[in-house]
Amino acid sequence: MNNKNNLIFGIGNPLIDLVIPVTDPDLIRLGINKGTMELVDQKRQKEIIDHFSDIKPQFYPGGSAPNTILACSGLGIDSYIAGKIGQDNFGDIYLDRLKSYGVNSGLVNGNGTTGSSIILVTPDGERSMNTHLGMCRKFAPDDINVERLSKSKYLYFTGYMWDTDSQKKAIHKAISLAKEHGVKIVFDVADPFVVERNREAFLKLIREHIDIVFANERELNILFSSKNVHHAIDSLTDIVQTGGIKLGKEGSVVFNEKKKYNIKPKPILVLDTTGAGDMYAAGFLASICRGSGYEEAGRVAVYLAEEIIQIQGAQFQKKEIDILKSKIFES
Repeated sequence: MNNKNNLIFGIGNPLIDLVIPVTDPDLIRLGINKGTMELVDQKRQKEIIDHFSDIKPQFYPGGSAPNTILACSGLGIDSYIAGKIGQDNFGDIYLDRLKSYGVNSGLVNGNGTTGSSIILVTPDGERSMNTHLGMCRKFAPDDINVERLSKSKYLYFTGYMWDTDSQKKAIHKAISLAKEHGVKIVFDVADPFVVERNREAFLKLIREHIDIVFANERELNILFSSKNVHHAIDSLTDIVQTGGIKLGKEGSVVFNEKKKYNIKPKPILVLDTTGAGDMYAAGFLASICRGSGYEEAGRVAVYLAEEIIQIQGAQFQKKEIDILKSKIFES
């Protein structure tokens, strides 16, 4: 270990997930693009909920980066999450979840509602998210705990933090602080629509500031305007040192300084893909924090992603993550 805390400093959108099982025709009737995240207002969320009035949603504290940080903490890594919530019941639920997992909370209260995401899951396990950011939109540079970040080993955030000017300014401040204090910067591009909206900005960000990148096949092809993911991976190795590329049923490709490792998946029954990318990131980060090499980090990343998509929701229960921790790191 170095003289830093072996800490992951995460910045993300703390959201309450409302998970509803649906069919593909439901998505068509509602005009929803399958497998993506769309930002919506509360009126649109109500329309979606009303459409499924005969189905009771399952509620889970979520949000992409917070999901990853919760899992990292459950895997024994000293972890911290920064974000913004409202002074409401959803916010209280969120704080209770962080406490139960032992996550160091950097969530600040704003004058508004806690964000939420309606996640529609089709029979093939694919999820389509309809997100009202609420107070997440207002996350600002002053909401960052400078002392905590300066003592961290990794800064972790996703492309979902690129939706408002306030969020972008906060991320730019975090990046500057990280580079000033020798904190490695880890970025998950997050979602195909997010990449489409911010393609040039993300390429510049990766090229100039990022140490480790996570992306899936669709996102990476959009990022490099490619139809061949392996060509896109080659392009990515030219602009960043380390990456973890999620290839679904094909497993993953991990690279470091252009050396590639192919991680094969195991055959499983997919129930719900919500959280697959978040758990991939958690497995990878927890492994390198414990001193594992990048190939082993990729194996753990794929394993955690496979485990989460066999259950409902984007997070493991505390007892589940305890068992996984024992299997992965203590066996």
